[in-house]
Amino acid sequence: MWDNTPLLRHITHLLFGISLGLVLYGAVRYVLRLPVFPLRAVELVAAPQRVATEQIEKIVREQISGNFFTVDLDRTRQAFEQLPWVRKVSVRRKFPWSLEIEIEEQVALARWNAMALVNTHGEVFVARTEQVLPAFIGQPDTSAQVAQVYGELNAALQPMQQQIVQISLSPRFAWQVKLDNGMVLELGREQMQQRLSRFVAVYPYSLAAMERPANHVDLRYRNGFAAYLPGGNV
Repeated sequence: MWDNTPLLRHITHLLFGISLGLVLYGAVRYVLRLPVFPLRAVELVAAPQRVATEQIEKIVREQISGNFFTVDLDRTRQAFEQLPWVRKVSVRRKFPWSLEIEIEEQVALARWNAMALVNTHGEVFVARTEQVLPAFIGQPDTSAQVAQVYGELNAALQPMQQQIVQISLSPRFAWQVKLDNGMVLELGREQMQQRLSRFVAVYPYSLAAMERPANHVDLRYRNGFAAYLPGGNV
């Protein structure tokens, strides 16, 4: 091998290229870490409505480090996404000295099992609010399904001018809703929309005209429903 001049020349060139690449890589890393590329500003695309300014400032002080090129964008994004009322964050470098941060805030749709909230995407999150919200009661990992059915049933109730204040999905996957007039509707496990639509169609000619309004209605019948009046009468 030592007598093979072309091979030795090739190995020499290869080693030289590797050495030059390592030197250039080290030089670039050194230059990028110089204090001539400091981060001078963190800009928000829009002012948040629910996230406190103090919380944002704390993240900037404690979590953002490095210069324009070395700052860890993923770590910065994750730090902001830990804040209450933050659903999603986008972090971008803005030449020459800034970070641009876009915060998507949670929009609460309902309370979830009295312990958390559900957003308009059907996702559960933890935050505090004084808003008057409907109550969702469901099994683990069913929040998106409950949110979808809530929207569908609320639309079906429009002719009655009633809103759902509580919707429940039991462990046996049976549905129950409570309306803002106090009436509870048992919908069962299937054909909920058809049963509710049938009830809404006859409501003005039956229960709405009664002297004592029904407080509990069972819609789990093939061709009708059972209405329970205050005091236990049917």
